[in-house]
Amino acid sequence: MARTPLREPVAPEAGNTAYRRLREGIASGQFHPNERLVEATVANRLGVGRTAVRAALVRLDQEGLVTLEPNRGARVRLISDREALEIEEVRATLEGMLARRAAAKATPADLRDLRQVIVEMRQRVEKNDAIGYSDLNARFHQRIWAAAEHATASRLVGSLKSQSIRLQYQTILRPGRTERSLREHEAIFDALKAHDPNAAEEAMRAHLAEVQETLKWAIEGLHRASTWLPG
Repeated sequence: MARTPLREPVAPEAGNTAYRRLREGIASGQFHPNERLVEATVANRLGVGRTAVRAALVRLDQEGLVTLEPNRGARVRLISDREALEIEEVRATLEGMLARRAAAKATPADLRDLRQVIVEMRQRVEKNDAIGYSDLNARFHQRIWAAAEHATASRLVGSLKSQSIRLQYQTILRPGRTERSLREHEAIFDALKAHDPNAAEEAMRAHLAEVQETLKWAIEGLHRASTWLPG
């Protein structure tokens, strides 16, 4: 009786590389909404193994960036403009609550880490490095989630951010946005440092209200660009 061959295990580093590259590809628009993701093609494009790609697709399906269809493979999930804006509304509520909790719970170590991120964000603004700034922006928010000590809310808001990451990537391209964003993050940090829950929640909500407005700008820009694409 022939034995069914065992699937080759995925080395953690290979799986993480495939996941990170595919996620970045979706975020930056290299892979388009509704685009079919063929394992062999993606593996060749990313320079990784098919097994690693398969594992990455499962993770991205769980995050809401990819849709796995039985007997049809995977596609980049299409998120409508309305859904993207609704995601930001829900995110504002959750992150406002997390900022409030973090203001009450933040330790000296939490504040040192957040202060260091702010310093690095200023450096990125001075160098006009919008991509580097965006990475630090994510780190700043994640540090607040950790300080808040609310695993459920942190997991939910992380999932929401992942689903709208493609449009979030576009928001950093708005002229002057990084400078304004830096001031908003400095206000959040000041409230956390003062251990003022009300001010922290208010600063976070004000920041995310600006994010929503910038997201609307990005959506309108994408629509304008598609209007001018050749048919």
